[in-house]
Amino acid sequence: MASKLPRGTRREPVRTGWLIEKDAKVRLEELAERADVSAAVFLEKLVDSIETTDAGLPVWWPADTKHSEELPIDSA
Repeated sequence: MASKLPRGTRREPVRTGWLIEKDAKVRLEELAERADVSAAVFLEKLVDSIETTDAGLPVWWPADTKHSEELPIDSA
């Protein structure tokens, strides 16, 4: 059985309501099982280990991501 965090050690636990592809969920659970932790603990560790750029995005995220809140206007 996967290790869980001790009861009462989470500061602000929330339930996520995201829909992800089944294959991604299965992979996450397999990785967590191999690490002998729950999927939640594995995901938290994964997020904590993400290296980011000066823009605050993961280093592997495409560099051409737009950060502007302006809507694109076609110049026809």
